[in-house]
Amino acid sequence: MVTFDKFLQVMDTLLGENGCPWDREQTHESLRQYMLEECYEAVQAINDGDMVALREELGDVLLQVVFHAKLAEKAGKFDIGDVIEGVSQKLVSRHTHVFGEDIASDSSEVMKIWEANKQKESAGTVEDSMRAVPLALPALVRASKVVKRSGKELPSAEALICEITKMFTQTDTLREDFGKILLAIVSLSNVLFINAENSLTNAVEAFINTDSPVDTLGN
Repeated sequence: MVTFDKFLQVMDTLLGENGCPWDREQTHESLRQYMLEECYEAVQAINDGDMVALREELGDVLLQVVFHAKLAEKAGKFDIGDVIEGVSQKLVSRHTHVFGEDIASDSSEVMKIWEANKQKESAGTVEDSMRAVPLALPALVRASKVVKRSGKELPSAEALICEITKMFTQTDTLREDFGKILLAIVSLSNVLFINAENSLTNAVEAFINTDSPVDTLGN
């Protein structure tokens, strides 16, 4: 069996003086697209329930993580050990209901503790926390995270549905309000504990696979 240390040695050889010319030319920026692609392919394997594919795709994701860490090591910035240490410390510091004195009886309380500990680490404002959500995320994912970090108490599902309906009736400002409508729908998904990104993905697949797309949208 190939160990993690052996894998690191393989990468060192590829990036070494007598290694692969293509690998040695890569930068964080040139590899950026591959990180995204491999993550999406891993997600697709999960969606398909394909464990053979998932095993392979997780390997490709790991390759990207190690590749970036090795480039950073060559530049004298950090190495894979720093990456592992950092994420380990994060897990301990944010799971204070396991490694500390906080108490969580269910997953919702765990998420509150996680976000509270995360806010302590950032030492910034709520606005800073919202701005820290990466622009590169898919819009629905980013919107959901921003709403969750806002600290604002979300209205009830009924109130949000009423507000969405109201905006749709204001046809003179519909173009300007459309983004607000989408944000309200994402807020509604948070209230209902529904993953908006996954929900839309499933709906798109149903739309593609149905013989009567209009009926699908109407139902």
